[in-house]
Amino acid sequence: MTERLTPPEFGTPMAHAQPSPDARRLLALRRSLSPELMQGPGPEGAALEAILEIAARVPDHRRIVPFRFLVFEGEARERAGKVLAERHAALNPGALAAEVEAERRRFLRAPLVVAVVSRIDPNHKTPAWEQQLTSGAVCFNLLCAASAYGFGACWLTEWYSYDEGVAAAFGLAPGERFAGFIYIGSARESPRERQRPALCEIVRRF
Repeated sequence: MTERLTPPEFGTPMAHAQPSPDARRLLALRRSLSPELMQGPGPEGAALEAILEIAARVPDHRRIVPFRFLVFEGEARERAGKVLAERHAALNPGALAAEVEAERRRFLRAPLVVAVVSRIDPNHKTPAWEQQLTSGAVCFNLLCAASAYGFGACWLTEWYSYDEGVAAAFGLAPGERFAGFIYIGSARESPRERQRPALCEIVRRF
Protein backbone atom coordinates (compact mmCIF):
# COMPACT_ATOMS: atom_id res chain seq x y z
CA MET A 1 0.00 0.00 0.00
CA THR A 2 2.83 2.40 0.80
CA GLU A 3 5.15 1.39 -2.04
CA ARG A 4 6.60 4.49 -3.63
CA LEU A 5 8.64 4.23 -6.80
CA THR A 6 11.61 6.55 -7.04
CA PRO A 7 11.23 8.79 -10.11
CA PRO A 8 14.07 8.36 -12.61
CA GLU A 9 16.75 11.01 -12.87
CA PHE A 10 16.31 13.69 -15.52
CA GLY A 11 17.58 12.44 -18.87
CA THR A 12 17.35 8.75 -17.97
CA PRO A 13 16.46 6.58 -21.02
CA MET A 14 12.85 5.45 -20.57
CA ALA A 15 10.76 2.61 -21.95
CA HIS A 16 8.21 3.86 -24.49
CA ALA A 17 5.47 1.76 -22.88
CA GLN A 18 4.71 -0.13 -19.67
CA PRO A 19 2.66 -3.21 -20.67
CA SER A 20 0.54 -4.26 -17.69
CA PRO A 21 -2.60 -6.38 -17.37
CA ASP A 22 -3.21 -4.74 -13.97
CA ALA A 23 -3.09 -1.27 -15.50
CA ARG A 24 -5.46 -2.33 -18.30
CA ARG A 25 -7.89 -3.70 -15.73
CA LEU A 26 -7.71 -0.53 -13.62
CA LEU A 27 -8.44 1.71 -16.60
CA ALA A 28 -11.18 -0.56 -17.97
CA LEU A 29 -12.99 -0.82 -14.62
CA ARG A 30 -12.18 2.50 -12.96
CA ARG A 31 -15.25 3.84 -11.16
CA SER A 32 -15.69 7.04 -9.20
CA LEU A 33 -16.83 6.65 -5.61
CA SER A 34 -19.30 9.26 -4.37
CA PRO A 35 -18.16 11.05 -1.17
CA GLU A 36 -21.42 9.91 0.41
CA LEU A 37 -20.08 6.34 0.15
CA MET A 38 -16.67 7.15 1.66
CA GLN A 39 -15.20 6.61 5.08
CA GLY A 40 -11.72 6.52 6.59
CA PRO A 41 -8.96 5.81 6.24
CA GLY A 42 -7.59 7.86 3.40
CA PRO A 43 -4.05 7.94 2.05
CA GLU A 44 -1.46 9.68 4.17
CA GLY A 45 2.29 9.87 4.53
CA ALA A 46 4.29 8.04 1.88
CA ALA A 47 1.16 6.76 0.13
CA LEU A 48 -0.21 10.27 -0.32
CA GLU A 49 3.15 11.55 -1.55
CA ALA A 50 3.30 8.74 -4.09
CA ILE A 51 -0.25 9.41 -5.29
CA LEU A 52 0.52 13.10 -5.81
CA GLU A 53 3.75 12.29 -7.65
CA ILE A 54 1.83 10.02 -10.01
CA ALA A 55 -0.90 12.63 -10.47
CA ALA A 56 1.69 15.21 -11.50
CA ARG A 57 3.19 12.91 -14.16
CA VAL A 58 1.08 14.18 -17.05
CA PRO A 59 1.57 15.54 -20.57
CA ASP A 60 2.67 19.16 -20.16
CA HIS A 61 3.54 21.00 -23.37
CA ARG A 62 6.82 22.91 -22.89
CA ARG A 63 6.93 21.85 -19.20
CA ILE A 64 5.03 24.82 -17.82
CA VAL A 65 3.57 22.96 -14.80
CA PRO A 66 0.31 24.95 -15.01
CA PHE A 67 -1.10 23.33 -11.86
CA ARG A 68 -0.53 22.83 -8.15
CA PHE A 69 -2.14 20.90 -5.30
CA LEU A 70 -3.96 22.14 -2.21
CA VAL A 71 -4.43 19.35 0.35
CA PHE A 72 -7.19 19.28 2.97
CA GLU A 73 -6.76 16.61 5.63
CA GLY A 74 -7.46 16.28 9.35
CA GLU A 75 -8.84 19.39 10.98
CA ALA A 76 -8.03 21.47 7.88
CA ARG A 77 -11.25 20.03 6.44
CA GLU A 78 -13.16 21.68 9.28
CA ARG A 79 -11.48 25.03 8.66
CA ALA A 80 -12.37 24.74 4.99
CA GLY A 81 -15.94 23.88 5.93
CA LYS A 82 -16.15 27.03 8.02
CA VAL A 83 -15.14 29.05 4.96
CA LEU A 84 -17.81 27.36 2.82
CA ALA A 85 -20.51 27.81 5.45
CA GLU A 86 -19.78 31.50 5.98
CA ARG A 87 -19.56 32.18 2.26
CA HIS A 88 -22.79 30.30 1.56
CA ALA A 89 -24.58 32.24 4.29
CA ALA A 90 -23.26 35.54 2.91
CA LEU A 91 -24.41 34.70 -0.61
CA ASN A 92 -27.77 33.34 0.56
CA PRO A 93 -29.09 35.50 3.43
CA GLY A 94 -32.25 33.41 3.65
CA ALA A 95 -30.44 30.07 3.82
CA LEU A 96 -31.76 27.61 6.35
CA ALA A 97 -29.50 26.60 9.22
CA ALA A 98 -29.47 23.03 7.89
CA GLU A 99 -28.17 24.25 4.53
CA VAL A 100 -25.36 26.20 6.14
CA GLU A 101 -24.47 23.20 8.30
CA ALA A 102 -24.34 20.99 5.19
CA GLU A 103 -21.74 23.35 3.73
CA ARG A 104 -19.80 23.28 6.97
CA ARG A 105 -19.60 19.49 6.76
CA ARG A 106 -18.97 19.25 3.02
CA PHE A 107 -15.24 18.44 3.23
CA LEU A 108 -15.88 15.97 6.06
CA ARG A 109 -17.50 13.58 3.59
CA ALA A 110 -14.05 12.13 2.88
CA PRO A 111 -10.89 11.76 4.97
CA LEU A 112 -8.88 13.58 2.28
CA VAL A 113 -9.71 16.26 -0.26
CA VAL A 114 -7.14 17.45 -2.81
CA ALA A 115 -7.83 20.56 -4.84
CA VAL A 116 -6.12 20.71 -8.22
CA VAL A 117 -5.44 24.36 -8.91
CA SER A 118 -5.07 25.47 -12.50
CA ARG A 119 -2.53 28.29 -12.87
CA ILE A 120 -2.48 29.39 -16.49
CA ASP A 121 0.33 31.54 -17.80
CA PRO A 122 -1.53 33.77 -20.31
CA ASN A 123 1.73 35.19 -21.65
CA HIS A 124 3.26 31.83 -22.49
CA LYS A 125 3.32 30.76 -26.13
CA THR A 126 1.60 27.50 -25.19
CA PRO A 127 -2.16 28.11 -25.67
CA ALA A 128 -4.18 28.51 -22.47
CA TRP A 129 -6.46 25.69 -23.61
CA GLU A 130 -3.52 23.26 -23.65
CA GLN A 131 -2.52 24.37 -20.17
CA GLN A 132 -6.07 23.78 -18.97
CA LEU A 133 -6.07 20.31 -20.48
CA THR A 134 -2.96 19.50 -18.47
CA SER A 135 -4.81 20.36 -15.26
CA GLY A 136 -7.64 18.09 -16.31
CA ALA A 137 -5.15 15.29 -16.93
CA VAL A 138 -3.80 15.81 -13.41
CA CYS A 139 -7.29 15.34 -11.97
CA PHE A 140 -7.81 12.09 -13.85
CA ASN A 141 -4.33 10.82 -13.00
CA LEU A 142 -5.12 11.51 -9.35
CA LEU A 143 -8.26 9.37 -9.58
CA CYS A 144 -6.30 6.51 -11.14
CA ALA A 145 -3.43 6.77 -8.67
CA ALA A 146 -5.83 6.69 -5.72
CA SER A 147 -7.49 3.59 -7.17
CA ALA A 148 -4.11 1.90 -7.70
CA TYR A 149 -3.38 2.43 -4.01
CA GLY A 150 -6.70 0.92 -2.99
CA PHE A 151 -8.75 4.05 -2.34
CA GLY A 152 -11.97 5.33 -3.85
CA ALA A 153 -11.97 8.81 -5.36
CA CYS A 154 -14.33 11.30 -6.96
CA TRP A 155 -13.65 14.44 -9.01
CA LEU A 156 -16.10 17.21 -8.09
CA THR A 157 -16.41 20.91 -8.72
CA GLU A 158 -19.67 22.10 -7.09
CA TRP A 159 -20.46 25.75 -6.47
CA TYR A 160 -17.39 26.64 -4.42
CA SER A 161 -15.05 25.81 -7.31
CA TYR A 162 -16.33 28.87 -9.13
CA ASP A 163 -16.67 31.31 -6.25
CA GLU A 164 -14.11 34.11 -6.02
CA GLY A 165 -14.59 34.51 -2.28
CA VAL A 166 -13.79 30.86 -1.62
CA ALA A 167 -10.82 31.01 -3.97
CA ALA A 168 -9.41 33.99 -2.07
CA ALA A 169 -10.01 32.35 1.31
CA PHE A 170 -8.23 29.20 0.13
CA GLY A 171 -5.22 31.24 -0.97
CA LEU A 172 -5.56 31.21 -4.74
CA ALA A 173 -3.65 33.93 -6.55
CA PRO A 174 -5.27 36.16 -9.20
CA GLY A 175 -5.70 34.13 -12.38
CA GLU A 176 -5.72 30.78 -10.58
CA ARG A 177 -8.86 28.66 -10.51
CA PHE A 178 -9.94 25.23 -9.33
CA ALA A 179 -9.81 22.45 -11.91
CA GLY A 180 -11.56 20.28 -9.36
CA PHE A 181 -11.67 18.87 -5.87
CA ILE A 182 -10.69 15.21 -5.61
CA TYR A 183 -12.33 13.45 -2.66
CA ILE A 184 -10.39 10.35 -1.59
CA GLY A 185 -11.18 7.68 0.99
CA SER A 186 -12.11 4.08 1.65
CA ALA A 187 -15.38 2.62 0.45
CA ARG A 188 -18.19 2.33 2.99
CA GLU A 189 -20.29 0.85 0.21
CA SER A 190 -19.34 -0.23 -3.30
CA PRO A 191 -20.66 1.89 -6.16
CA ARG A 192 -22.72 0.44 -8.98
CA GLU A 193 -21.64 0.65 -12.59
CA ARG A 194 -22.98 3.63 -14.49
CA GLN A 195 -24.04 3.71 -18.12
CA ARG A 196 -21.13 4.21 -20.51
CA PRO A 197 -21.16 5.55 -24.08
CA ALA A 198 -21.35 3.02 -26.87
CA LEU A 199 -18.35 3.26 -29.18
CA CYS A 200 -20.61 3.14 -32.24
CA GLU A 201 -22.08 6.46 -31.07
CA ILE A 202 -18.85 8.32 -30.45
CA VAL A 203 -16.33 6.89 -32.93
CA ARG A 204 -16.00 7.95 -36.55
CA ARG A 205 -13.15 7.28 -38.93
CA PHE A 206 -11.93 10.04 -41.22
